[in-house]
Amino acid sequence: MFITDQPTARDRKLTPEHEEIIKATLPAVGANIGEIAQTFYRTMFGNHPELLRNTFNRGNQKSGEQQKALAASVATFASMLVDPNAPDPIDLLARIGHKHVSLGITEDQYQVVYENLFAAIVEVLGADVVTEDVAAAWSQVYWIMADVLITFEKKLYASDNVKPGDVFREVKVIEKEVLSGNVTSYTLEGDLTKPLPGQYTSIGVVLEDGARQLRQYSIIAQQPGQYTIAVETEGEVSTHLREKVEVGDTIQATLAAGDLVLEEGDAPLVLVSSGIGSTPMVGMLAYMARVGAQREAIYLHADESEGNHAQRGQTTALLERLPKVRAEATYRESGERLDLNKHDLKGADVYLCGGNSFLKSVREDLSKLPAEKAPKSVRFELFSPNDWLLG
Repeated sequence: MFITDQPTARDRKLTPEHEEIIKATLPAVGANIGEIAQTFYRTMFGNHPELLRNTFNRGNQKSGEQQKALAASVATFASMLVDPNAPDPIDLLARIGHKHVSLGITEDQYQVVYENLFAAIVEVLGADVVTEDVAAAWSQVYWIMADVLITFEKKLYASDNVKPGDVFREVKVIEKEVLSGNVTSYTLEGDLTKPLPGQYTSIGVVLEDGARQLRQYSIIAQQPGQYTIAVETEGEVSTHLREKVEVGDTIQATLAAGDLVLEEGDAPLVLVSSGIGSTPMVGMLAYMARVGAQREAIYLHADESEGNHAQRGQTTALLERLPKVRAEATYRESGERLDLNKHDLKGADVYLCGGNSFLKSVREDLSKLPAEKAPKSVRFELFSPNDWLLG
């Protein structure tokens, strides 16, 4: 599922009265939004326990990462509506929209979120603060954001000619291969659409306690009706796949989604990844090899050690088919560090994928480059709720 349209909200406006209320109350909401988010999820899961069992990732809930992501997105969106100089959170909304369609989220679920979120706001801030006018102003913020996402998500579903929410497919595991000590690949076969290079699928498994849990995995290779994913042993779903799922078993996979896709162009290409963040990058390289791309590119990967570098062999094989692509790997075990300053990034299209600290470090390095050395564009995928990126 993919469209070129972006989910912009710059043309959406609050009423003048609501804008003043949001400006006045945003500091209080921002200061308490972590507690608001925790209260919201506790309330919603109490009212709808099936959401925690069957839709939301329990690991992210336990760590608090999902709550922080919600807090950051709401605060960022509200700030944009009242500050004309604030950046339009197009990338944020696109990532949320793609994650939503990969989970089969539908329009009616926004009402569930709204009811429980505003109950949490009143509980945390108090009815004396959340007056009728304040509630109306923040309701307008929420429904502007929701409307932008709902419209975008309907278009994403339509791009694959499916009804909203109809993205889950039964797939059979036809191959399982250990790539490294902590990464295993799975090739899945079923009624699957063709992914774009860099996209992911949500995998659904039923755990021993009966809960259906979902997690996104990048598609590292594809054939008609087949996705190949790489799974790192971390978290409930990944551990279940590693220990319980074998060739011949049936699981659930969603149609491919994701906004980090390789765009066509003549600009030099720079792929940067860490750990299991190699998966979308290798997917892009596989696509380039398949179509005989002649684009100049460099692939920079950081990992703990050579033994942990799960797709090293696959990358080497792809490079033999891509004479204009260079690759460099650095391993922390050997005291090495990925250094972007060694490479010419001027005018390049840069794609990043990895964990929180890695992406934060790389983005900070890129922001320090002088204009004459800066890349043309920077796109990224984060394998966790991306709260810190949204400030």
